[in-house]
Amino acid sequence: MSRHLLPSTPDGNISPQAWYRAASAAPGYVHDAAQAAAIAELDVLWHQLVEFKSKRNQFLGRSLLSPEVPKGLYLWGGVGRGKTFLMDAFYACLPYRRKRRIHFHNFMAEIHHEMKTLSGKDDPLLALADKIAKSTRLLCLDEFHVDDIADAMILGRLVAALFERGVVLITTSNYPPDGLYPNGLQRQNFLPAIELLKRELKVLHIDSGNDYRLRAMSREPLFIVAHDAESVAAGETRMDALFDLIAGETRSHAAHVEILGRAIPVKKTARSVVWFDFNELCGGAHAQEEYLEIAHQYPTVFLSHIPQITAEHGAEAKRFTWLIDVLYDNNVRLVAAAATTLEKIYTMASGESLRTLSRLIEMQSQRYLKQLHHSQRVTLNNEEDRITP
Repeated sequence: MSRHLLPSTPDGNISPQAWYRAASAAPGYVHDAAQAAAIAELDVLWHQLVEFKSKRNQFLGRSLLSPEVPKGLYLWGGVGRGKTFLMDAFYACLPYRRKRRIHFHNFMAEIHHEMKTLSGKDDPLLALADKIAKSTRLLCLDEFHVDDIADAMILGRLVAALFERGVVLITTSNYPPDGLYPNGLQRQNFLPAIELLKRELKVLHIDSGNDYRLRAMSREPLFIVAHDAESVAAGETRMDALFDLIAGETRSHAAHVEILGRAIPVKKTARSVVWFDFNELCGGAHAQEEYLEIAHQYPTVFLSHIPQITAEHGAEAKRFTWLIDVLYDNNVRLVAAAATTLEKIYTMASGESLRTLSRLIEMQSQRYLKQLHHSQRVTLNNEEDRITP
């Protein structure tokens, strides 16, 4: 189901189950058993939180006792299963003022910033937990994952402190709790945090339903030939529509994305999809590390104005090969527009060009599109195949 079927809930006075029944009556609705099961769990939590708020208001000023804080939810499953859509619906339905919804990347950036500002405190992390708990009863974190040792060490203590202070957490992730921070440095020190998440949150797997991004992409050609002004304009229109369909309400108006401290211009960007021009991404002095970071952050990449690659495009051809290798290895979905057909994109044959062409062809297949996006941090260890900008 598209996120655009979400009815307006400005007062937060409708339960998730009631909202879902209304949305189910909309034209074009496709039943999804996995989403329906998740809605049932979210509805239980919604009623628990509403009841908790009512009881707590009754206890205030009358008793030192307080009702038990409900446990939150950990929603996990593959890309495009509707996890964010469901969490956003719950967030909109809940009649709370002290609630916050934020992407995990942004949340961790804020945490590191706040830790610096609170560095004069005896324990900056606990001071930060106090600050968060004061303003937030419900915290919704989208795309929760751990790929950095510093984040892992902070999160373990912070999550425990937030639970102790009565913060209710709902989070979405592509990984089950046991799959967080796989093969990470000193992972054994993060294992207690994983057990805490499993103990304090109800873990719900959403992976048997439809992949809505895949459904949208499978209806459109993902490699567009744009060889003249008319076909370029038509291709841009088609890519625009597909981008907006995938991005939904998460689209940003930023003119660039920051990758490893470097601002790279974009045509469009959203939480899980980004659109580059070939010259911006494969021209100039870009290193493999930048392509890796893009592949980690974005499950879908749009790339337009790919030229027919000739011997004169030596540096650009090398970077294009790196880019496709990295996107392919991380199961990133690619939507591209080029000046010629796939078969003619290279005018010269070499081992690298043939491999890249083969991968480009495979990346258009249903088999490839159905694979889960890899967002695990990996390191580059092939020093001979690396150049610095």
